[in-house]
Amino acid sequence: MTPSNAASSPDPTVQPVPASVVRQVDAADSTLHNPKRAVLSLGSNLGNRLETIQGAIDALADTPGMRVKAVSPVYETEPWGVDPGSQPSYFNAVVVIKTTLPPSSLLERAQAIEEAFERVRDSRWGPRTLDVDIVTYQGVVSDDPELTLPHPRAHERAFVLVPWHDVEPDAEIPGRGALADLLPGLAGQGVTLRPDLGLVLPD
Repeated sequence: MTPSNAASSPDPTVQPVPASVVRQVDAADSTLHNPKRAVLSLGSNLGNRLETIQGAIDALADTPGMRVKAVSPVYETEPWGVDPGSQPSYFNAVVVIKTTLPPSSLLERAQAIEEAFERVRDSRWGPRTLDVDIVTYQGVVSDDPELTLPHPRAHERAFVLVPWHDVEPDAEIPGRGALADLLPGLAGQGVTLRPDLGLVLPD
């Protein structure tokens, strides 16, 4: 499945979130003071990829001051920036969260979750058990070298935009434009929907 196909219609295999779960999440939001909305991209190409991504989602949900609001379908993609066939393929997904954590603390939590899943940072494009990237944070634009917002390459990556578009079809990347307008330009990047796999939105 290519980005252009993903943008044309919703995936019929994606099951709606039960109303009871939506009510629970909305009720939990009332305990957060002035929460901010953020989008995170998750990827794994080592070990049990699906289990690792689900574990990361569960760890995010268990973080004080954070609620997971939406979880995308799973996509399989070839590794970015390396020779074809030199690494296993990735499973990728996107989650939308609400959080009272500032961006710096959210980054610390994301990196702690990566480390918990034994993420190794020995090369820029190396294989990894888990990659957690902050894509956007409440429309913030920042050139901070520790955390550039929005993610400086998200608009170029189908494995980020395609699953994000599934859960937020009207979303925009600050300074880059709407996902629906960006996706056609990424049609050459193969991302394959895995309808046989699913991630669970934590209660």
